Amino acid sequence: MSLVTRIIGIDPGLRRCGWGIIETQGNRLTFIGAGTLTPPTDGSLAERLAILFTGLGEVLDRFAPHEAAVEETFVNAGMRSALILGQARGVALLTPAARGLPVAEYAANLVKKSVVGSGHAEKGQVALMVKTLMPLAEFKGADAADALAIAICHAHHRVANQRLKALA
Repeated sequence: MSLVTRIIGIDPGLRRCGWGIIETQGNRLTFIGAGTLTPPTDGSLAERLAILFTGLGEVLDRFAPHEAAVEETFVNAGMRSALILGQARGVALLTPAARGLPVAEYAANLVKKSVVGSGHAEKGQVALMVKTLMPLAEFKGADAADALAIAICHAHHRVANQRLKALA
């Protein structure tokens, strides 16, 4: 019998940071929880990043995942937007890593392809497939659905990633 592994998926963002927790045992996926952190937009950048750090820390403490997965962000906006998003992504990587969790990173296209079957799927398609794969999943908004999709992607790729690291 295979072990149960609890995974947090994180969809980083400074305005909305989605998180989703699943458990995987063999090929079985189980929904555990999901939500979105929304720091107030009137705070300074440092305050907002601190709120993300604290909020993600509380999620990690509450659900005690074994592994984390974070989406690599593709930004087609301006340089300033990319820099700010990169800082939020840094918090999303740092928070689980500082607690000793292994953190994997996945491109958005790979997440979509792993969950929907197409790397160019729309957000609505991702949410629908998350609900199809885990009918008991409860989430509000695209950010939480995306975070669950990131966790599902990691569940599908984690064993292969571990084997590649062992060979390196």
